[in-house]
Amino acid sequence: MPVRAARYGMIRSAVGLVAAAVAVAGLAVLPSSAAAIESSPASTAVLATTATPSPTPTPTPTVDPVRAAEYWLRDYGIEEAWKTTRGAGVTIAVIDTGIARVPELDGAVIDGTDESGMGSDDGRTPVGVVDNNHGTWVASLAAGRGTGADTGMVGVAPEADLLSISVGFGATATVSAVEQIASAVRWAVDHGADVINLSLTTNTLTWDESWDEAFQYAFDHDVVVVVAAGNRGNGTESVGAPATIPGVLTVAGVDPEGRASDRASTSGITIAVAAPSEKLLGVSSDGKVVEWAGTSGAAPIVAGIAALVRAAHPDLNADNVINRILTTAQHPADVDQDPDPLYGYGLVNAEAAVNADVPTIDHSPLGLTLKEWVRLYRRGADADPEVSSSLAAPVAIEPLPAADVPVKASAPFLPTRSTILYGTLPLVAATVPAILVVLGVNAAARRIRSARSQRTPRQ
Repeated sequence: MPVRAARYGMIRSAVGLVAAAVAVAGLAVLPSSAAAIESSPASTAVLATTATPSPTPTPTPTVDPVRAAEYWLRDYGIEEAWKTTRGAGVTIAVIDTGIARVPELDGAVIDGTDESGMGSDDGRTPVGVVDNNHGTWVASLAAGRGTGADTGMVGVAPEADLLSISVGFGATATVSAVEQIASAVRWAVDHGADVINLSLTTNTLTWDESWDEAFQYAFDHDVVVVVAAGNRGNGTESVGAPATIPGVLTVAGVDPEGRASDRASTSGITIAVAAPSEKLLGVSSDGKVVEWAGTSGAAPIVAGIAALVRAAHPDLNADNVINRILTTAQHPADVDQDPDPLYGYGLVNAEAAVNADVPTIDHSPLGLTLKEWVRLYRRGADADPEVSSSLAAPVAIEPLPAADVPVKASAPFLPTRSTILYGTLPLVAATVPAILVVLGVNAAARRIRSARSQRTPRQ
């Protein structure tokens, strides 16, 4: 299903992260089919001739089955984007089980390291018992170079450079999963990564505080961090860290028809875009090309697209690279929510992300930044030195009004100046006239009775 260009509007500390959780949920994305796909060399079809000589026919090469099976190169605008750039000058760090030495990646890996304590110093020795092919699958999807001009597996950004950072989880790991990831992110930044790919999950929303600093270190150094959303088939019902960390570009998965994958993807509010996660190809450590599935494969496709954008627009910072990927993604016809918990801002379109006219922005297109999240939820205002200093500054408070001067203590029943002025005198003024009136009335009444008693009665 070809993806057309479309533009849409713009769009958490569990210290107990354990190695087993990471291994089961993140790196245990096994191939859905272990069948190897063999490349066939080009061959020439010779036509029979009649009695009349005819011109020599034009050779018809046989289409390489590996290239033919890489449907995402055609359907998601990647081949069209190659007309502008193939990712030269951009470095993708693959933090995974290590990238093996296979023909498709000859010359692609320019540096590497091991953070697990189980691999080699250059990160090229795959680690892990079950998943040691995983890192090579991821790398071949992101930046495979093929085995010839038109043969062998080719990645999304076939001219980009790779950093191989091997990490390993489980009982045999000598370093904790949390420490490995934090250290790997910092190493990638310090060694020139422009894009970091993390095809792993922890199956928990929260993450260790050490990841705050590590991922912020990447963001502060203008690195695009691409993370897999996880897979229901591996028990991830909703996205888990690091896909829940603000600022990372979280990738969901779809089937070859562009529908949200039921098992090789999951859902969540942090999903940014969707890319193919079914019927993917990957080069194994033994050089065989196999079919596999999972958002572990969708993520490097998007990481490769980010590399193409950075190569075509070297002046753009990470926010604007992500913004181009988001705004040129296309929602399926039956989806109108933006972002959607299954598709995010839509299905990626490499050609549009590279070539479309997209205005630059001066903020994160993913919303809340990690620095803001830490300040709000991790340690409150103390997490931000500027906020802490402003809160610690003394605050000027106006003085309270002066208290009334206390009155000198006195006996409660003795008259005071106030009681005489406002009690005694008014009382006297009102009482004396009333007494005089009463006395006058009494005197008048006595005179009247006396006069009546002196009268002589009639005979």
